[in-house]
Amino acid sequence: MLMRVMEFLNHNGSSPFANWFDDLDSQAAAKVAVAVTRMEQGNLSNVKGLGGGLFEYRLAFGPGYRIYLGKDGNTIVVLLGGGTKRRQQSDIDTARLHWAEYKHRKKEH
Repeated sequence: MLMRVMEFLNHNGSSPFANWFDDLDSQAAAKVAVAVTRMEQGNLSNVKGLGGGLFEYRLAFGPGYRIYLGKDGNTIVVLLGGGTKRRQQSDIDTARLHWAEYKHRKKEH
């Protein structure tokens, strides 16, 4: 099943995922781009649930890159941010805030 992958935009219109992605070196960016393409194709085999609709896509590469996402229904994936295993808990906490903001704004509209 194909998935629609979109980026969360915070209150000032910037994408935390894009901000993180833009700072990656070319090799890491290529690995992350492949992971996003796999998500679009419905392959969430590397995804682990973190509770409350929040998920972590693990990449077995470099410092243990992570992509944080939310699932909105069965076909929409919302990219919330990224990080590494070293900053994992801080990155998860930030992704939780982004996911809560996304759900709050969706509920208002």
